[in-house]
Amino acid sequence: MTTSEPTLHEPRPQISLWTIFISYFIIGLTAFGMAIIQKIRTMVIDKHWLSEEEVNEGMGMVQLYPGPLMLDFSAYVGYKLRGVTGAILATTGFILPTFVLMSALSAFYFSAGDLPWVHPLFLGLEALVVGIVLNVTLEMGGRNLQSRTQAVIMLLAFAALLFKVNSLLIVLVALALGAWLIRPAAGVGKMAGTVKPTPKVQPVSLKRWAGIGAVVVVVLAVVAFSWNLKSEMGGLALSLFKVGSVAFGNGYTIVSLLQAETVEAHSWLTMSQFADGIALGQITPGSILIIATFIGYKLAGFWGGLLATFAIFSPSFAMTLVFTEVFTHLKNLAPVRGALAGVMASFVGLLAVVLLQLGGLALTGPAAFALAGAAFVAVRWFKADIIWVFVGGLTVWGGLLVLGLV
Repeated sequence: MTTSEPTLHEPRPQISLWTIFISYFIIGLTAFGMAIIQKIRTMVIDKHWLSEEEVNEGMGMVQLYPGPLMLDFSAYVGYKLRGVTGAILATTGFILPTFVLMSALSAFYFSAGDLPWVHPLFLGLEALVVGIVLNVTLEMGGRNLQSRTQAVIMLLAFAALLFKVNSLLIVLVALALGAWLIRPAAGVGKMAGTVKPTPKVQPVSLKRWAGIGAVVVVVLAVVAFSWNLKSEMGGLALSLFKVGSVAFGNGYTIVSLLQAETVEAHSWLTMSQFADGIALGQITPGSILIIATFIGYKLAGFWGGLLATFAIFSPSFAMTLVFTEVFTHLKNLAPVRGALAGVMASFVGLLAVVLLQLGGLALTGPAAFALAGAAFVAVRWFKADIIWVFVGGLTVWGGLLVLGLV
C-alpha cells in the first residue's frame, strides 16, 4: 500500500450525507443486474471515497454472511464514510427508486391482471426470465462447484427441494457440511482474488457500537411487530426476515428461497405470479430482491410492500455493520470459507429447481422456447444488458401476439 492510500482508520475528507444519498439514488435509478456492484466500486474509487484496498476488503467481506451482495456493499461504503447514518442513507438511496417503481408496477399488475392482453404478455416475460435464469444457474455452477463435495451438496439440495424439504433447513445443513468438509483457498467466492491483507483493526468507538445496537433493536422491534400482526402479512414478513438472515450470494440465490417460502410453503403467490414478479424485478433497476415489494403489495398493498422490503433487506444490513468491525478476525478462518463454499453449492441446486418450475410454467410452445433460447444466447455469449434483452424480447413477443402467432 502506498502512502497516498488511506488506511482503514486514517482521517479522510468528510463526505456529506446528502452526497452519499444522492449518489446511491442515481445508481439505484439507473443500474441493472450485476453491473451495479461494479458501478458502485468504480464510483467509490474514482471519487476517492475509499482506498482500493478498503473497497476490495468490502467486496470480499460481504460474501461471508447472508444477504444480497450489492446492498450490503452499499451499506459497507456508507458505514465506512459516515458511520451508521451513512450506511442508512446509502442503502435507502439505493433501494428507494426501485421500491417506488415496483410499487407502481405491482399496483398495475394486481389491478389490471384480468385484462385479456396482460396474461399473454407476461408469458413472454416469463420465457425471457427462463433464459436468463438458465444462464445464472450455469454461471453459479461454474463458480461454486469446484470439488466433488460441492457437487454432492448441490445434488442433495436439488433432490431435497424437489421432495419439499424446508429450504431454510437445506441451507443450514449445507453451511454445516461446508464448514466440516470443505477447505477452500483464501479468497474463494464470487469476488475471488480481490481481498488483500489489511492492517490490524483498532478498537471501535462506543458511539459506533451504540449506533449498531440501535439498528439491531429497530430490526428486532419490527420482527416483534410482524409476529404480533397474526396475519398473512405478518407471516410473510417473518418468512422474509428468515430468508434475509440465512440466504447468501446474489439476488438469484435468494430468489430460490423466496420461491420455496412464498409459493410452495405458504401459497401467498401462484407460481405464475412469482414468475411475473421476477420479470418485473428484472425490468426495474436495482436489486432483483425488490420482488419482496411485489409479494408484500399482493397481500397488503403499499404498506405491505414496505414491510416486506424492510424484512428482506434489514437483517443483512445489520450484519454488515457488525462484520465491518470484526471482519479482520474472521476472513481467514477456514471453517468460515468452507461454510460459504458449501452454502453456495447448495444454492446452485436450489436455483436449478426454480429453473425447472419456471420452465414448466412459461415454455408453453415453440415461440416461448425460441424466446427463452434467444435470451440465453444474448446474455451468455453476447453479454447483452438485461434491460435490452427484455425490451427486445417483449417487442418481438408483442409483434407475435398482434399477428396471432402465439
